[in-house]
Amino acid sequence: MTNGNLCLNDHRLTAIDPTAYYVSEFITEEEEKHIINNIYAAPKPKWTQLSNRRLQNWGGIPHNNGMIAETIPHWLDQYLQRIHSLNLMGGNKPNHVLVNEYNPGQGILPHLDGSLFYPTITTISIASHIVLNFYEPLTDNKSYLQPVFSFLLEPRSLLVLQDKLFKHYLHGINEVQQDVIDDSILNLNMCSNKYSRDSIVDRQTRISLTIRHVPKTTKFKLNIGKR
Repeated sequence: MTNGNLCLNDHRLTAIDPTAYYVSEFITEEEEKHIINNIYAAPKPKWTQLSNRRLQNWGGIPHNNGMIAETIPHWLDQYLQRIHSLNLMGGNKPNHVLVNEYNPGQGILPHLDGSLFYPTITTISIASHIVLNFYEPLTDNKSYLQPVFSFLLEPRSLLVLQDKLFKHYLHGINEVQQDVIDDSILNLNMCSNKYSRDSIVDRQTRISLTIRHVPKTTKFKLNIGKR
């Protein structure tokens, strides 16, 4: 799998069951700034405020009855094209981007992405690092979820999750102000030397672009003012 000079197989995580890829500098600092400027230039109605973060949907809103497809602007679509060139989604082009904004102390509960999406998650991290935790599902012998391993996601990085990491393990982000870089992080050897083991790193505001393919879509156009 290649993307220009990128050979994705060189970025495969070998310390965990298949399949995950991690690319430390997938986009440039200039691209990162351009993305940030466009996200915050979006009109206020584009944002959805949740209790622990706020988000934007681009391409439509996924729904069991089918996503009504919307045109994705060029500043964002170019990254869908870049992901598409990696041939991660069975020949399907990504058609949806979920933008999440996490302030320090915000996170997301352990979850699976579900059947609305093709079974591949691609995430570009912007502006700050995060530690993404993975959990075994609850069983009759377990009354609470506990992380079994983690990934460190640097600014400008790309993470790809497939197979068991999509269908089996739940993933989530702790609501903390700082992250401890410890032995639970399985991709530390693939990150820059800015992050050292046993260090504590302060979080800044992070933006994530979760780029996926929604198989079930419908096209609906409004013709306002025409008879």
